[in-house]
Amino acid sequence: MDNEAGHEIADALGMLLRRGTRTQLHRRLTEGMGEAVDELTYPVLSTLARTGPRSAADLAPDVGVDRSGVTRRASRLEAAGLIRREPDPADGRAYLLVLTEEGRAAVAELRDRLAAHISTSLSAWPPGEAERFAHDLRRFMTEGPFS
Repeated sequence: MDNEAGHEIADALGMLLRRGTRTQLHRRLTEGMGEAVDELTYPVLSTLARTGPRSAADLAPDVGVDRSGVTRRASRLEAAGLIRREPDPADGRAYLLVLTEEGRAAVAELRDRLAAHISTSLSAWPPGEAERFAHDLRRFMTEGPFS
């Protein structure tokens, strides 16, 4: 692969990873999901679904805010019944954030919405191209610079 392809991929990743791009997508996906689920709390729900129970401090780097920001978002989600706090068995002073059944259902709905949005966006691609892209992206994530 030449360096030009590397630059193109880097530019595309830069656009994809921009906070504004993510926030806009999260806002679109969470529309109508209730007051507690919005572009700010979506990353907390999504990360907990991927990683399992975590403390606010452990969750903060993945969500992209500090521990107090995660705590504020978690309080909104807890009030809505989407997460609960449980004592951390490894640290008696800490609490873990855990998805409730309602939280898992909300995440399932959000993932369905995201998959539908992606599918709609790729619907004009020639047959097989979207599947190939999905395969290549997964390979890039497992074998590329992020592995």
